[in-house]
Amino acid sequence: MDQKIKVLVCGDVRGRFKQMFQRVESINKKAGPFEILLCVGDFFSEDEKQNEELIAYRNGHKHIPVPTYILGPNNKNVQAYYENTQDGEICSNLTYLGKRGLYTLSSGVKIAYISGLERPAGATEQEFYFGLDDIEAVRNSCLVNKSSASDYRGVDILLSSPWPHGITTNDGQENKNTSKLLSFLCRDIKPRYHFCAMSKKYFEPAPYRLPSDQITQLELCTRFISLADVGNAEKEKYIYALSLTPVEKMRVMELIQKTTIEIKCPFADLNFNDIKLKGDATESKQYFFDMESKNDRGKCFSGGNDRQHKKPKVQQWDQEICWFCLSCPSVEKHLIITIGTHFYLALAKGPINDYHILCCSINHIPCAAQLTEEDWKELLRFKKALKKFFKAQNQVVCFTERNYKTSHLQINVFALDEGLAWKIPHAFEDKSEEFNLEFETIPQLADSQMLPQQGPYFVAELPNDTTLITRQMKHFPIHFARDVFCSENLLNCDEKVDWRACKLDMDAEKDLVKNFREKFAKYDFTS
Repeated sequence: MDQKIKVLVCGDVRGRFKQMFQRVESINKKAGPFEILLCVGDFFSEDEKQNEELIAYRNGHKHIPVPTYILGPNNKNVQAYYENTQDGEICSNLTYLGKRGLYTLSSGVKIAYISGLERPAGATEQEFYFGLDDIEAVRNSCLVNKSSASDYRGVDILLSSPWPHGITTNDGQENKNTSKLLSFLCRDIKPRYHFCAMSKKYFEPAPYRLPSDQITQLELCTRFISLADVGNAEKEKYIYALSLTPVEKMRVMELIQKTTIEIKCPFADLNFNDIKLKGDATESKQYFFDMESKNDRGKCFSGGNDRQHKKPKVQQWDQEICWFCLSCPSVEKHLIITIGTHFYLALAKGPINDYHILCCSINHIPCAAQLTEEDWKELLRFKKALKKFFKAQNQVVCFTERNYKTSHLQINVFALDEGLAWKIPHAFEDKSEEFNLEFETIPQLADSQMLPQQGPYFVAELPNDTTLITRQMKHFPIHFARDVFCSENLLNCDEKVDWRACKLDMDAEKDLVKNFREKFAKYDFTS
């Protein structure tokens, strides 16, 4: 039986950090360990003095007991607290999720989220409002890669600050902060749990069931939970503990099983005809596997993770614009070498040599630790084929994966002349000393269970059938693998550490892809 994943969710904190984290620490000791703490509603207070409680956590005098993720601002008076964060990190163990997205834990739990309030007509502010474009982005991120209605099972958790329109309290009253766009999102992505705040009360009605539709043939159930403020005078519930199995690992019978008491779907009578989407993830091919896309804007592949447009203050992972998703409408199809059932090979953007390629998952999977047994078998098959191919070229190959500051599984494939093979472990050792990193040496990777099942990591599979791994990922250098292979000990091309410094024009990329594909053809099991 799959192990249950423990999650905590908290309502409006409003600057009461000490009280909230002390309570979390107590719960974690008694009933933990919990994998994550999620906060909805107002995290910061409009009173600047109240927020000073966070200083002790920022300077390290106090420790946040559980990795904590928060939503964005709901008014302009607290916007400043979200600015100038490093990839969302406010302090150790405290991270701003971003304006919108789908966050998948290493355990497989899928968390959809939308920050702020619904933008009223005529409003010009952007930071603390969401609109239809944001709702559509979250919706499509949840539905992407689902090729038929039988595939979609919903998401585990939806986080928002306001309530969806249509839900009323036991006395028939509706919360003043509601959103019809949220109701539309709930109806389509079908979360098992939907957490909200901003009502100053704890409210958890009986679950409601969403009927089957063009998105899924399953009648899925949602539990709506609104949490009270931290430290409220009425001592209403403001922290909720969950123990759940990810939807993707549940049996269908468990998902559709009726509860003893269920209420009518609160969105059943709402008219959504005024909500017009730009594209429909259940009908448009661009959200699945569309190699015929005519849209050439943007880029989808990179030897690193830097994007060519200006980096936002907080990175927001959005599957419809993910550089590595074949469902991305702007995919650079000329970089693709070959496509399997679960993985594909593509030329790395800004390659360090002619044989620097990527092995990426077709589905939007964050890391190799989350691969299914079937996925893993094909990955091993690709690696075996590549080893045979490079051996015929008198080369050895090294595979590296960085599960840190990226949302899509990408394995860098580095090939070097056989005479350099003995230098590779020494190059890793030198660079780990330079960056003050500690690596553990383990046997050759045999299955995904050998990888950390929770949290970020970096792993390198060496030609001598040993594997280097580290979980020391705070401030981990993004280009570490390129640093190693571009070092003086190996390829001696430090100028290529940053992939942007060695970008090729499209014709040169096409030539490299054609050359690789032709040489690899006899080893390619996909053709």
